Amino acid sequence: MRLNLKNPIIFFDLETTGINIASDRIVEIAFLKVDLNGNESTKTMRVNPEMPISEKATEIHGIKNEDVKDAPTFNEIARSLVKDFEGCDLGGYNSVRFDIPLLAEEFLRAGVDIDLKRRKFVDVQVIFMKMEPRTLSAAYKLFVGKELKDAHSASADTLATYEVLQAQLDRYPNLENDIGKLAEFSAHTRNVDFAGRIVYNEQDEEVFNFGKYKGKSVREILERDPGYYGWMMNGDFPLFTKKVLTNIKLNSIKK
Repeated sequence: MRLNLKNPIIFFDLETTGINIASDRIVEIAFLKVDLNGNESTKTMRVNPEMPISEKATEIHGIKNEDVKDAPTFNEIARSLVKDFEGCDLGGYNSVRFDIPLLAEEFLRAGVDIDLKRRKFVDVQVIFMKMEPRTLSAAYKLFVGKELKDAHSASADTLATYEVLQAQLDRYPNLENDIGKLAEFSAHTRNVDFAGRIVYNEQDEEVFNFGKYKGKSVREILERDPGYYGWMMNGDFPLFTKKVLTNIKLNSIKK
């Protein structure tokens, strides 16, 4: 459906050095501008953030420090951006909580006067969450077609969860009716322990997921720095994490 516009609107997205609105910086900005006639134009720009890009951020967007070292700084593109954004409303996904506040910080640092508060903001994520609530009651209504009575009682929620899964299998033919496959599909992480201190890497090797050895093979570190095992065993880590660590250590000795 074509948008009913009173002003041009710019849908934009930022890639950044991290997720701290106050201190992180933009490394890429892309936007799609829709004018009152429905005509669309796009622009994408890399930006030198003048600070290191965090490893976690690079893992998400794939932009490395060397990719932006020769790009213009935000100060250098700020005034041209203001011209692009002039008189436009703004749209994005999770933009109200992240992209717009961070963009405002960048403009302030650049000493460029732009009053974003005068614009209308459309956040597609908020619309999605309000129209499709992610509660068990909403899922029960969507998939089973009935209202969930006694919601938040353990017995009712347990039965409803079971019924929703059955209905999901009926609704989505690409979901394989196999518990192993369903567990793999619904997993958010590839944790070895429940706390996610140790995870599997792409080669299915156990690696640390925190601290100075993050991303390093657990077996290699235990061999190279045996004191690390004692530090973790005496540290404030979950018992299951310690159990997993001990099993890895014992299996390494057996090999």
